[in-house]
Amino acid sequence: MSDPRSLAEGAPQTGAVALDEEELIEDWPLRPWVLAALLGVGGLLIHLLTDIDDLWDEPAWRAAGTSFVWFGFLALAFSLNRKRAIEAGLFALVIGLIMGGIAWHMVSADDQHAATELSFASGVFFSLLALPLFQAGFHKTRFATDYRATHFHVWSDAISGAGALAFVGISWLLLHLLDALFQLVGIELIRDLTRESWFGWIWSGAVGGAALGVLRNNLKIIGALQRVVMLVFALLAVPFAAAIVIFLAVLIASGGQALWAATDDATPILLSCAAACFIFFNTIIRDTDEERSKSRIMQIAAAVLAACILPLTVFSAVSMGIRIDQYGLAPERIWALIAIAIATAYGLASFVALVRGRLAGWSQQLRQVCFNMAVVACGIAFLLALPLVDFGGVSARNQVDRLNAGKVTAEQFDFAALRFDFGASGEAVLAELAEGEGEVATLAAEAQEMDERPYERFGKQRNEADLDFRLITDNPQLRPLVVEFLLLESYVCREQCVILDLGQNRRGQRQIAVLTQHRYSPQPGYDTYAISKPTDGCETDCWQDRPKIELSDESKVAIEKFERSYITVDGEPIGQPLSEDAVDGLSAQIPQITQANTE
Repeated sequence: MSDPRSLAEGAPQTGAVALDEEELIEDWPLRPWVLAALLGVGGLLIHLLTDIDDLWDEPAWRAAGTSFVWFGFLALAFSLNRKRAIEAGLFALVIGLIMGGIAWHMVSADDQHAATELSFASGVFFSLLALPLFQAGFHKTRFATDYRATHFHVWSDAISGAGALAFVGISWLLLHLLDALFQLVGIELIRDLTRESWFGWIWSGAVGGAALGVLRNNLKIIGALQRVVMLVFALLAVPFAAAIVIFLAVLIASGGQALWAATDDATPILLSCAAACFIFFNTIIRDTDEERSKSRIMQIAAAVLAACILPLTVFSAVSMGIRIDQYGLAPERIWALIAIAIATAYGLASFVALVRGRLAGWSQQLRQVCFNMAVVACGIAFLLALPLVDFGGVSARNQVDRLNAGKVTAEQFDFAALRFDFGASGEAVLAELAEGEGEVATLAAEAQEMDERPYERFGKQRNEADLDFRLITDNPQLRPLVVEFLLLESYVCREQCVILDLGQNRRGQRQIAVLTQHRYSPQPGYDTYAISKPTDGCETDCWQDRPKIELSDESKVAIEKFERSYITVDGEPIGQPLSEDAVDGLSAQIPQITQANTE
């Protein structure tokens, strides 16, 4: 990692333009006070925008203003210095306007666009990448920007930001301690202040700004801390590289069988491992060959980690491809494909850099790849944050094409996704299907009438044939009622389960217990449900038939032991005892239920 004391030493990377060291690590005594005032004012503005309803009635403009203040003020706090105050102000203004615009679109679009929260996340990612690039002078030197300066700012921003956030938390703990102290003498000023929203925003902003200013004035010390972090991470890089190699070897030897059987979790896990490879090999190669670890084992580990990024991302692409082949496109899956494409491009570039660098210049080639891909990813994130492409429309057309091609039946097709998940384009496609004929039109019309999204997001809507349960009861008329309940509440009994009839409670409701075996639990668990309406007319206040008890100074309060009823599996009780309502009227049925279970 970059040592700020060495930023001005030696020549910059080939073709790069190095910034002046004093500009990078400027010691500005007024910085803590300036940033405290800046973020304190920012906190007050956020309070006015979020907590005062009469200021702006339009939610979209309120969200835009809040995002503008939040991101613009933070960008200014991190980039501000005496020599480039105007440039920092313009940069912060641009970041604030971009994030404010994205927030305005996200809120104003409402349900008209799909996955708008991912567009906002893309904007946040763009801002995080743009900040160190600006600090390193990319707006002046473009691709000749010194990699050392960029890398230094990435880590110094992360460490100083985390430190400022931790200091805010400590300051609140101190406030609560002082409040407790003042309470001893009857002073409630601090307690009254901490209950006010405006004070919380201003206090957090001012304290965070002051802490950030102090940390930014001590980047030389932070640089020493970075080197310690690099050493620790470098130690972890060696066993991690070995584990990744073993994993890839086993996966390839098995023909990818484990991957095909775990498409739900494989993609995010593989991408996370690829990101970890990137972080770990950077801790070894540092910023120059002179700073690179002298350990031969660590250098080999860094090269291995850089080479493993490509197969990890390729396998994640295959995993996602399998899922898309099974279920088709969705807005979230398109976003995942884009992330995979960027990660795969980075893996390919890293592999090519290793080949081109051979034995001598491989680490310098990797540094150049890191810088270039950061710039590319920043640009892509910016474009993705803009409402240029309707991923909901693309997904809706793909799903309908699958339906028309017979890859999915009308029963299996997720019409609710068109209604709730694909935005206005999905609703338009659903309307077209509803205007047709046959089973597709009927199911599409039913989806149009839905008021809320069913629990299962991209799976098929359940019918009776999909239910896998065993009902223990002596009442054959209960089964239709149970089936109706399970179809209505699709989150219940999603896999195989056993349903036990608990009879009627005091309100006349039919109750059941649903037993399921969770993956990591040593015992089954159960939940109880009332699956019919009350017969006693009691809808809200259902305590009128309970004996009235008044607690007074003369009341006799004691602990007494009562017999309780448990659900048992193979004679062993599971879970908590059943409630009084659950076992009301059950005593007479227990022999019959036990007999039915035995049969």
